Amino acid sequence: MKKLTLSLALLLSANIHALDLDKSVQQSLPKLNQLYLHLHQNPELSYQEEQTGKRLAKELEQLGFDVTSNVGGFGVVGLYKNGNGPTVMIRADTDGLPIVEQTGKAYASKVKVLDKHNNQVGVMHGCAHDIHMTSMIGTAEQLMKHKDQWQGTLMMVAQPAEEVGGGAKAMIKEGLFKQFAKPDYVLGLHTSASLPAGQVAIAPGYALANVDSVDISVKGKGGHGAYPHTTIDPVVLASRIVLGLQTITSREISPLKPSVITVGSIHGGSKHNIISNEVKLQLTLRSYDPAVREQQIAAIKRLTAGIAQSAGLDESLYPEVLVHESESIPSTYNNPELATRMTKSIKQELGDSQVVKAEPVMAGEDFGLFGRTEENIPITIFWLGGVEPSSYQAAMQSGEPLPSLHSSKFAPDYELAVHTGVRAMTASAIDLFKQ
Repeated sequence: MKKLTLSLALLLSANIHALDLDKSVQQSLPKLNQLYLHLHQNPELSYQEEQTGKRLAKELEQLGFDVTSNVGGFGVVGLYKNGNGPTVMIRADTDGLPIVEQTGKAYASKVKVLDKHNNQVGVMHGCAHDIHMTSMIGTAEQLMKHKDQWQGTLMMVAQPAEEVGGGAKAMIKEGLFKQFAKPDYVLGLHTSASLPAGQVAIAPGYALANVDSVDISVKGKGGHGAYPHTTIDPVVLASRIVLGLQTITSREISPLKPSVITVGSIHGGSKHNIISNEVKLQLTLRSYDPAVREQQIAAIKRLTAGIAQSAGLDESLYPEVLVHESESIPSTYNNPELATRMTKSIKQELGDSQVVKAEPVMAGEDFGLFGRTEENIPITIFWLGGVEPSSYQAAMQSGEPLPSLHSSKFAPDYELAVHTGVRAMTASAIDLFKQ
């Protein structure tokens, strides 16, 4: 009888909690919307997020967190201990993109700055990091309002330089899990440009891909375009390499293992009738399995060298293959058990129909690094719908593509997305603290 009474009490408590949380977030939305608009109109590029970090630090301090700024660049860590219990880390990324916004919104970003190459560029939160930050602050506020609902240590992390794959590395290197706290769980969210606002999608297991940037310098022996027989043409060699690269995924890697090798840039030559000495290629590699990543890189080195040898080049002129390790990020693997627990929590908060299973994508996210440290911490990131629902329905009916993430025309339904994100993340955190 005691067990039955306790079960009924817990069920009633969960239902009341869900209802109160919805109402509580609604009350906070006017202030959160103002925060979103401020962040949206004041984006900063990767490694330049100084003012963004200051604003987030101020928000967390006002909520009562012990805050440390300038971690791994302009990263911010906020800690709040609320008795004994697990440590839950919630992360948001903070950097914008070099995009001139073309949404036509009254609140559109008009920011222009000089990039690292001294070129003037527009800046926009085209990947919706403004929603991520606003949702993080909203979640922190809700958890502080409802401290009677949980016990443990809450760790809020505002991470810079996600777009260039450097922020998570820098924060971990500076001792994020040693200097501050070792989380029992790490949670994150990412806005989706293909999911209606109000919904959430979760992919247990692999969710996002390994990402590598690779440069290939193809050497040759230049000369006059009228006398190609006296040269070794690097344009032809580069063309052979581009075609050869396509066979790595199709003929060397198991069809059961996802792999993408894309040549995004090719540059060489200066004039119609000159055979140049060099052509440069820029590639992006995508995979999930670390072994596939290694196979891709090894195959590229072997294939390029083989083509150079077949053309009669000396070994000293074989193509140079440079993997930008500083920009490489591992795949994001959502701990299946944690993903399942979060799915249950979010369904209880939003309703079953608002939570769907996501498929893995080949985009990259350095969030995955938080689960690949020696601490081996369970992590899960979920997709937060960003598309205005009526626009989503119209696109589904017409077949017209929606503006994607990183598009100058991507304008999420930020009010509904933030409302949903705060509820989903708060409910997940409370349930993890309780468990």
